[in-house]
Amino acid sequence: MGFVRSVTATLEVLRSLRAASQRLTSRPLSSSSVYIPPPVQITTLPNKVRVATESTPGHFGALGVYVDAGSRYESPRMSGCSHILDRMSTHTRTADSVSEQIDALGGQFLCSSSRETIMYQASHFTHDAPAALSIISDTIQNSLFLPEELDAQRDAAAYEVREVNAKPEMILPEIIHTVAYRDNTLGNPLLCPEERIDQIDGPLLKEFVRTWFRPERMVVAGAGIPHEELVELAQKHFGDISVPAAAPQKVPTHLLNSSKSQQQPSLYKSLTTAATSFLHNPSEPSFSNLAHARANYTGGHVFIPRPDLDLTHMYVAFEGVPIHDPDIYALATMQILLGGGGSFSAGGPGKGMYSRLYTHILNHHPQIDHCAAFHHIYTDSSLFGINTALHPSTTPSQVLPVIAHQFSMLLYKNVPAAELQRAKNQLKSSLVMALESRAVEVEDLGRQVLVHGRKIGVDEMCDKIDNVGPADMRRVAGRVFGESGSRLWRWEKLIGDRCHWSAAIALCYEENSGELAHACMRSVYLGLLVFIPVSTPPLRLSSV
Repeated sequence: MGFVRSVTATLEVLRSLRAASQRLTSRPLSSSSVYIPPPVQITTLPNKVRVATESTPGHFGALGVYVDAGSRYESPRMSGCSHILDRMSTHTRTADSVSEQIDALGGQFLCSSSRETIMYQASHFTHDAPAALSIISDTIQNSLFLPEELDAQRDAAAYEVREVNAKPEMILPEIIHTVAYRDNTLGNPLLCPEERIDQIDGPLLKEFVRTWFRPERMVVAGAGIPHEELVELAQKHFGDISVPAAAPQKVPTHLLNSSKSQQQPSLYKSLTTAATSFLHNPSEPSFSNLAHARANYTGGHVFIPRPDLDLTHMYVAFEGVPIHDPDIYALATMQILLGGGGSFSAGGPGKGMYSRLYTHILNHHPQIDHCAAFHHIYTDSSLFGINTALHPSTTPSQVLPVIAHQFSMLLYKNVPAAELQRAKNQLKSSLVMALESRAVEVEDLGRQVLVHGRKIGVDEMCDKIDNVGPADMRRVAGRVFGESGSRLWRWEKLIGDRCHWSAAIALCYEENSGELAHACMRSVYLGLLVFIPVSTPPLRLSSV
């Protein structure tokens, strides 16, 4: 009898704990109770280099130099310089390599180039901050670019390009940018084109650094380092950097006839005045033209036959909102809401198994091996879309209507409160947990100061995410996919080099023929051009 009472009491306790747990987990994730942001200090040196620190205590610190440079700013003559400069980051000193010296400090060194940023970053013991910044400074300002080291890195870069081109999941994100921003800014190749690798030499790399590594385009950031110490170190290593003098420009002879020059249109829309567009050869635009050129979204399509592949890979993207836009938080929530991933997952909490692309597509269509939402964000544009990997027997004409159905649901149907709250909680938790890493913390600080001029704290971000409602989701879906879904079923033209596409489509398919490309074009007409009512259940491949 006593044993029964004991078991009964234990069960009552467990029920009480379960009920309390459910009450706690059902509440929205409050930003005020999640994260207490450390103080952020920003100082601008006399030459306009910005120094930012975040005072988080710990035995290990991190610092980095972040430069407003990258492939979007490359002229045709300098195409690929960012990629090669990235590879040369640890091979630019006469004595030991940078990586060996960082290893001697017990730290880590990272150089990375993207479309809008080149960063040099080190993790180290807090007392080794002077040595770490000295190494980074020497790497940036005193690079030798020795011919033998360049030759070795050219071979490595060529191998890297071949490896990336062989993997659809790696090359298609690059191709979708080329399609979406044809021949401008964000459409510039992130990897050095193979035909350009042998043309990049030491003098060209030094010219690239001299042109873009200007003090007003640089941020020195540190986490776990006293602000006064980092300001002093930054002044020592970067305080003497000055803006390079502009090279004298010669007026091209074909512009001496003013009547002719007035008839020739400028190729660059971002010129400060119409007159200055005629002072530079369009084949080599000026620094000002490149620095202020805005991303021009063109859209388009590309089909790549790959008989060696086991699956057909497809990307569909629309232009989203830039990073400064207030709707960026709603669009980020939309990506988490769609979620997705591979058809096989170990499952478990936090794996996104309740996201829409799992519950509506992957769980219903075994022919789809992978389906996930993506969002590439930039200062003046972004790309939002879905990528899929299909069995070769499944044609894109069967899958595109299913993808369009997911977009149309966001346009015409409010997201249920519980589903929206789950997506917002996942987005906030990912932000908070990422900042547990010291390297992520300092990179976030450096990039934000470079882009925003200040640090937007996690608490402020969480508040803005909390304010996203069902009406905001539908409104932002209208901005991205077109009001009333017009972009889902209407294109201005289907063929022609000058057509303006509402979406960018990249397809890597298994069959080595044009039939599947033609089928995809038909699927664009049948799937994205035809409205799919949201009142219908998710489409089955067999019913399309």
